[in-house]
Amino acid sequence: MDLRAELLKSIWYAFTALDVEKSGKVSKSQLKVLSHNLYTVLCIPHDPVALEEHFRDDDDGPVSSQGYMPYLNKYILDKVEEGAFVKENFDELCWTLTAKKNYKPDRNGNSVVSHQDAFKLWCLFNFLSEDKYPLVMVPDEVEYLLKKICSAMNVELNCCELDDYLAQEPQGQGGLTVWQFLDMVNSGRFLRGIEQEAISMAVEEVYQEVIEDGYLWKKGQLRRNWSERWFMLKPSVLSYYMSEERKEKKGSITLDKNCCVEVLPDRDGKRCMFCVKTLSRTYEMSASDTRQRQEWTLAIQTAIRLQAEGKKSLHKDLKQKRREQREQREQRKAAKEEETQRLKQLQEEKERKLQELELLKEAQRQAEILLQEEEQRRRQQHEEMQRTLEIQLREAEQARASMQAEMVLKEAEAERQRKRILELEDMQERLQEALQQEVKARQDEEAVRYAQARLLAEEEEKLKQLMKLKEEQEEYIIKTQREKQVLKQEMENKNKCLEEAQKQLEEVRVNRQRVDQDVMAAQRKLRQASTNVKHWNVQMNRLMHPIGPGDKRTNVSGGVFAGYQPLLSRRDSSLK
Repeated sequence: MDLRAELLKSIWYAFTALDVEKSGKVSKSQLKVLSHNLYTVLCIPHDPVALEEHFRDDDDGPVSSQGYMPYLNKYILDKVEEGAFVKENFDELCWTLTAKKNYKPDRNGNSVVSHQDAFKLWCLFNFLSEDKYPLVMVPDEVEYLLKKICSAMNVELNCCELDDYLAQEPQGQGGLTVWQFLDMVNSGRFLRGIEQEAISMAVEEVYQEVIEDGYLWKKGQLRRNWSERWFMLKPSVLSYYMSEERKEKKGSITLDKNCCVEVLPDRDGKRCMFCVKTLSRTYEMSASDTRQRQEWTLAIQTAIRLQAEGKKSLHKDLKQKRREQREQREQRKAAKEEETQRLKQLQEEKERKLQELELLKEAQRQAEILLQEEEQRRRQQHEEMQRTLEIQLREAEQARASMQAEMVLKEAEAERQRKRILELEDMQERLQEALQQEVKARQDEEAVRYAQARLLAEEEEKLKQLMKLKEEQEEYIIKTQREKQVLKQEMENKNKCLEEAQKQLEEVRVNRQRVDQDVMAAQRKLRQASTNVKHWNVQMNRLMHPIGPGDKRTNVSGGVFAGYQPLLSRRDSSLK
């Protein structure tokens, strides 16, 4: 769909809006005003002479759409240049004219979409509608647009409910008009429970996706600073403006097969960056998020591909493919209906021939019946004679067969009995072997249990002896500590005595003799204690060896005080 066809769709709505009486004609004064406004929004130089000449007052009366088309093509559409005007302003002009007459939102303010969203839906409807007047959108395109809007809100469209609605709604020319479509959206039947703000954002997202424009951050070539620009993508050029009003164009990027798009890492405080490389320059840009960057890169790559293939727009290409698919389905449906009709004719011809065949078969059947009756009379005599002989022969054969069957049954029964006996004998032998193995296993288990119980008893007895020796060792340690305290007290007394001995020599001698005797007694006790400690060390060393099953019991009374011998040795040396 080229630019002229797009403009004609919007102008058609404006023309029909001016047709108040619905006669297909509009007064010349209204067409004069409409043409003047079209000159303005399409940025075409005004031609007041042609305008006055074409729409001068005369007796011809109102002008039909066919009468207005020559002037529209010659003085307006032929002079339109793509990119020289803002199409959104043109669409708003036509929407304003037609919405005043035809768009009827809820007066209580309960409409699902706002007036601005209704305008964007009207633009999307014009883009997806068929190129036939009056403009309608086929059910497949209605479902496609609603799915796009629901997908932008992460909501799944109820296709069954949509099919029911389309089946109930009267459709002219095989589709819905834009006013039926807007009434369907405003009814809230398919967007139930969703806030108006979310719907507005979804409509805006789909609108920008189809129109292919939006804000991006662009890095300058000379100053190398970042500026926010409004970008608009076409298959051959990517233009950027100061704002979304597109009044001040800042530049454009020509797209051809030599261009490419690359994703860049985040830097300079910017994220979600990508670049468009041409033969002469690299343009760096930054999107608001990863999803927007992916959409822009994919859209630019698609535009480059479409430019190389000589196509105009991705969505127009997809629309054309969907239209071709619908045409193919209709062709297949028509071919299927034709094939069904042909098969029906063949079936009727086949039924007619079958009826004729049945009549022939019935005549043949009557003739065969007569021949069978004649043949039956001739055979009855032979059958009577043969019947008697067959009865006798049958009785003899039955007797012989019964005897043979009885012999076979008896032989089979005898053979089964022999096999059964052999199986029972084999089973008895296996049972005896299993019983012997079980008895042996139980005996082995009892022996093992007895040995295990005996080992556990021995281990418990040795553990008791070890605990007893440990208690004796602790008592001896306590006793030794007490003796050490006594000896220490005696040493202190001796020191006092020595001090007194300096004053009284005689008392010192007497005390010295007594002290020597006490020291000798203490040495004898220490030697006895050392002997006892060595004896217990030997016993403890013997006890520390691991006890294995079947080892003889050993005396565990020694070795308990091995760890205390160094302490006693140190005390003995100190006493010396």
